[in-house]
Amino acid sequence: MATVDGTTAPSSGGKTATVASESGGGRYGGPAPAKCSGANLALRALLFAVSLSALVVLVTAKQTVMVPFVIRPPQFILAPVPAKYTHSPALIYLLAALCATCFYSLITAISSVRLLSSSACSAKTLFYLILLDVFYAAVMASATGTAGAVAWVGLKGNSHTRWNKICNVYGKFCRHIGSSTFLALIAAIVLVLLAFLNAYSLYRRSR
Repeated sequence: MATVDGTTAPSSGGKTATVASESGGGRYGGPAPAKCSGANLALRALLFAVSLSALVVLVTAKQTVMVPFVIRPPQFILAPVPAKYTHSPALIYLLAALCATCFYSLITAISSVRLLSSSACSAKTLFYLILLDVFYAAVMASATGTAGAVAWVGLKGNSHTRWNKICNVYGKFCRHIGSSTFLALIAAIVLVLLAFLNAYSLYRRSR
């Protein structure tokens, strides 16, 4: 009895039959499909949790304090003055970026669960994920930088432009803004890591 492993063996009718070896990347020697790792799903779940937390902290950034207003020296009155995230266009931009990122992370996390169960990701899927991850990373980075600049002015003020600091008065409001900005920065970093992970998976597939 002859053994076959990528060689030819005579058949009973005098003809030869070729049997391909099933070892290697695929059944006929083709490249194996790229596997979707659990790290991808874990990072997308982390992205959803971080972006949702930043969103909740931001929308609850509201505080009202009693501020003295001078009528005529030395008479003054105390009036309630609110501080909300909607008072700043930069914070509204951060809110929109967090909403989009949170929705994107949820959709891609659900898709990653399906891809993980099928044990394979197509090259086209990886390529599209890289593009989307880079796009949302850029959006989150720009929103974080814009909100961070506003938060810094609120914390330190700017003597050159005579912008007074407000965090010594609106402490709770500033803590919410600072925490949301920090969480948004983490979301941007996670998106960058996802882009690198998918790029590496696509690179391994092309080898």
